[in-house]
Amino acid sequence: MIFESLTGFDVALVLAIGFMVGLAKAGIHGLTLLSVPLLALLFGGKHSSGVMLPMLIMADIFAVHHYHRHANWQFLIKLFPSAFVGVLIGTWLGDHINDALFMQIMAVIIFASVGLMLWLERNKSAVPDYTWFAILAGVLGGFTTMVGNLAGSVMAVYLLSMRLPKNEFIGTAAWFFLVINIFKVPFHVYVWETINWQSFTLNLIALPLIIAGVYLGIWLVKRINEKHYRWLVIGMTLLAAAALLPG
Repeated sequence: MIFESLTGFDVALVLAIGFMVGLAKAGIHGLTLLSVPLLALLFGGKHSSGVMLPMLIMADIFAVHHYHRHANWQFLIKLFPSAFVGVLIGTWLGDHINDALFMQIMAVIIFASVGLMLWLERNKSAVPDYTWFAILAGVLGGFTTMVGNLAGSVMAVYLLSMRLPKNEFIGTAAWFFLVINIFKVPFHVYVWETINWQSFTLNLIALPLIIAGVYLGIWLVKRINEKHYRWLVIGMTLLAAAALLPG
């Protein structure tokens, strides 16, 4: 990554992405998914995931601090083992697929996620609380978050399927991503070498915007009722999938 060549506009875009990440982690789901292709324009797919990861962790810490009491550990315990496996798969596959193919795969996964969300909304009695469903969600979540920080849609499908209330949804997702994102750091530093002091300095510059995004997101989420929040998650996920499609 040639950070010396970044223009003022490039840095401003990174700051805006940091703000979007903060909003997303506070509960305005989908903004992280939208920010991924923007960051990829600057650094490429794999390198952009290394720039994004510390920003995600920073926002995760603030989100966990605010929503930690609402986390449902029953679901987290089911998700973590297979999610760790998914991260390992993503680390290996990340060296074998190009950015264009990855974006197409992610768009398909996210559109499929939206389709499942809509089906579950129409069939409210269908709550697939099965071990295989948690394992599948964990593997796909670990894989997509490692390769492109795009696990939000997968986790949204799983957690919305469990009919979690708004704050419980956000708190459970916050803990999931904090743990998994920290687990990913050594692979980005030592295997892919996508995190270094230059990229981390850029992350620190974005930190005030990340914090501002988190607290604005918390304020906004308090003003969205449960039903509207579920449809916000679905709508933002669909918009994110469209953004990943080739132009």
